[in-house]
Amino acid sequence: MSKKHAGGQQKEANVAVVIMAAGKGTRLKSRKPKVLHEVGGRTLLSHVIAAASGVVDAKQIFTIVGHEAERVQNAVAEFGTRFVEQPEQRGTGHAIQTALKSITDYENVLVLSGDVPLIRTETIEQLWRFHQKEDAAMTILTAAPENPNGYGRVVRRRAGSAEVESIVEDEALTSAQRSIKEINSGIYAFKTSALEQYLGGLKANNARGELYLTDMAGVLRAAGERVVAVQAEDAAEVLGANTLAELAALDARMRATTANRLMAAGVTIFRPDTCVIDAGVEVEADAIIEPFVQLLGRTKIGAETRVRSFSVIENCTVGERVIIRQSCVLADSSVGDGADIGPFARLRPGSEIGEDVHIGNFVEVKKSKLHAGVKAGHLAYLGDSEIGAGTNIGAGVITCNYDGVHKHATRIGKGVFVGSDSTLVAPIAIDDGAYIGAGSCITKDVPAGALAVGRGRQVTKEGWAEARRARRKAQEQG
Repeated sequence: MSKKHAGGQQKEANVAVVIMAAGKGTRLKSRKPKVLHEVGGRTLLSHVIAAASGVVDAKQIFTIVGHEAERVQNAVAEFGTRFVEQPEQRGTGHAIQTALKSITDYENVLVLSGDVPLIRTETIEQLWRFHQKEDAAMTILTAAPENPNGYGRVVRRRAGSAEVESIVEDEALTSAQRSIKEINSGIYAFKTSALEQYLGGLKANNARGELYLTDMAGVLRAAGERVVAVQAEDAAEVLGANTLAELAALDARMRATTANRLMAAGVTIFRPDTCVIDAGVEVEADAIIEPFVQLLGRTKIGAETRVRSFSVIENCTVGERVIIRQSCVLADSSVGDGADIGPFARLRPGSEIGEDVHIGNFVEVKKSKLHAGVKAGHLAYLGDSEIGAGTNIGAGVITCNYDGVHKHATRIGKGVFVGSDSTLVAPIAIDDGAYIGAGSCITKDVPAGALAVGRGRQVTKEGWAEARRARRKAQEQG
């Protein structure tokens, strides 16, 4: 049974997803919970939840938390999933025992690991469809990596059979079994009724004294229940990481996949191996990404836009036909079509750059709206401002938006000319068509069409420099 959501996507209704994310990950030698380490710009757990969200609604996803539970919950709160707390971590079997009472309304449950970020929605669906087709009590997602050493092997009842005889841990393999390439991924589908009936039969008869969900295969087989396996198409999807080096390898793999996806969609990326592109980034066809660019978070880049080397863009929406020149830093901002940014420009959070705006070298914009055609070519700071269409901001202009306690706004109208090296002391309004003389300190509002000059009158004393040099020479000789 499935239900249709807005947008036409079918999501399953009679299955829950349980994600195991309670462990410490001590082998990473980090104080951070393992599932909160990042690859591809998102936490390990976020990737898994995102993949599961393509199969079921968020409210059907139950994340088991334990170590630093509150921190983990806060990190993925945006997804709107449910949480089950496992205060004492006594193994994967114990984790599912803890979650069981929360999922009894569902006929089936998919069990995922919170530290396998490469898992795809399509693979979770593959597991779910096979589980339904085989009408099994337990379905195991397997993989066949080139090097299976260290992983438990899946022993099938006979060659070509879907049914599983047993799962044998690596250290317990016989010489004949060691030739088996198929491994247990730790990802499963269960009938909920089978868990309710048999999960209590797990025994902690191992060196760590824990309850292992892997052992359910043997428990169910002994009870005459059907246990089957289906192999993932790509073994890399089920890879986890126990060291920071392994995390880095997963990150590289994910970013390479992202770059290849974008290039297949018509994006030119020069030297993709040098670029850092997060998994959630969207780039339209005919955009060009030069070497050593970072595109982070939820950034979106429009068609025919060019991002030049060493620029860093995070959580920004950039329009079409934009040029982001070398070494620009943009964060939490938007850039309209045809804009020209940089080089060495900075857009701080809350900046709205309109169409055909020019932001030049060493210009910093913060929480400001620049309407179409504004030009700020050199060495300016524009903070807490709104600047009307066609206005020109001269070199060295700054908006003095902070009085030591509060921030204040600057409003500049359309077609204004602000001369170089002017300071605009907020709160202040400069109306349409006004001129500000170079070097002015403007502290009062300027009406439309007016000229405002706020600087000391120039005084020229002829012969002063020559007289001064003569006095110094006389002092030195005396």
